[in-house]
Amino acid sequence: MNRKEEIRQNRIKKIETLKNMGVLSYPGKTSRTHPILDAVKIFDSLSKKEEELILAGRVRSFREHGKLTFFTIEDGTGEIQGLISEEQIGRDAYDLFLQIIDIGDFIEIRGIFFTTKKGEKTLKVADYKMLAKSILPLPEKWHGLKDEDERFRKRYLDLIFNKDVRKKFEIKAKIIKAIRSFLDNEGFVEVETSVLQTIYGGAEAKPFKTKINAFDLETYLRISLELDLKKLIVGGFEKVYEIGRVFRNEGVGRMHNPDFTMLEFYWAYSDYKELMKLTERMFSSLLSDVFGQEVIVYEGKEINFKSPWPRVEYDELVKKHTNLDINDLSRDALYKEALKLGVNVDKSLSKPKIVDEIYKKHCRPKIWEPTFVIHHPADSKPLAKPLDDDPSKLASFQLIVAGGWEVINAYSELNDPLLQRSIFEEQEKYFEEGMEEAQRMDTDFINALEYGMPPTAGFGMGIDRITSLFTDSHSLREVILFPTMKPRDKE
Repeated sequence: MNRKEEIRQNRIKKIETLKNMGVLSYPGKTSRTHPILDAVKIFDSLSKKEEELILAGRVRSFREHGKLTFFTIEDGTGEIQGLISEEQIGRDAYDLFLQIIDIGDFIEIRGIFFTTKKGEKTLKVADYKMLAKSILPLPEKWHGLKDEDERFRKRYLDLIFNKDVRKKFEIKAKIIKAIRSFLDNEGFVEVETSVLQTIYGGAEAKPFKTKINAFDLETYLRISLELDLKKLIVGGFEKVYEIGRVFRNEGVGRMHNPDFTMLEFYWAYSDYKELMKLTERMFSSLLSDVFGQEVIVYEGKEINFKSPWPRVEYDELVKKHTNLDINDLSRDALYKEALKLGVNVDKSLSKPKIVDEIYKKHCRPKIWEPTFVIHHPADSKPLAKPLDDDPSKLASFQLIVAGGWEVINAYSELNDPLLQRSIFEEQEKYFEEGMEEAQRMDTDFINALEYGMPPTAGFGMGIDRITSLFTDSHSLREVILFPTMKPRDKE
């Protein structure tokens, strides 16, 4: 029997001991009067009045000194030192405490506050109660920094030992709250759309397949929120948004997870230019609400989000960093140039796809300050509207920051149903040739457009990417509570 299993069996015996005494190891309630942080805030008042209170939390440490023991307990708000003594609670209760209570157990303690000779705020315990007996011992050393995979697989231990990790998820919650507040104040209505779809669309991505048994119907987990939200614009809503989980059956890496949180909103009677201004206002409000300033530090570099941000033409950016004029080169010529630049691309890719691979490798990583990259090639985004004065380019933008993080994809929405149908038909050809991430023909969406959709601006932002950026996290897995991990036995 290994040491860990020996400890486990010993603690199970302690549960049996309590059971034989008629004491529950997992009682259904606690009489806690204060969260620890709230109690500490009024420590002076409580200690002066010698007012009794009840605290609860996980035992994190012990220090025995003869007939008294100092220990700390921690709840979700903070930690406090407790002092339990034979003189205060009696010999039998004191001995039972030492016999039964282990680091990791959740307990309830009743007593009064006082300050030790060393100036430490402490609860003098008059009584205690087991709330939840831990069977497995907490690791003596948490090896999170050495084995990141283990941290993500056992996030519960990561949260116990790393307060900075917990702080990141608290910040993520504040970010989502601040986004909601901003959009609500701008007159947007929050909605919910279906996760299960018979046709996947709104992005170029491979879907996860599933089935509704009651209908004997193959369905997909949504890869985007876009098409349903635009149907609501057709239906008369002018400003709608959704914050929801989307699913893409693609690679896993620093900037990608198979499921992630997306914000999408759609704004009728607006366009991509107005949307860029709104984006700048949103980030100013968001950063001010969450951090009190518009400057962050990411991987040692200071990034200032104070607007206005630069607007840079997509083709000019490619030309600047590769000396290629994508407007004058054919698909085959671009393919050869991509290989010269060390970009491995499939020869069957379309011209916009080849350009995009070049852009991702040679242009995007060089952008650190917030930058709108505008006017992507016409064939690169099947749902975006071409520019009125130059149909070879789209009324589109991406927000790039911090060495290549693409955090926003947005554009004026294509609302011409005949052109949209033609583009979907072209995409269907790509799908039939094996390009599973191609946009599918969604006849219901086309029908909706045929009833008429006003000029509309659409916006998509990865919440996890923004959180990674704002919390100085290198990978999305740092800010997703339970990121998708390959099982150990599959590695």
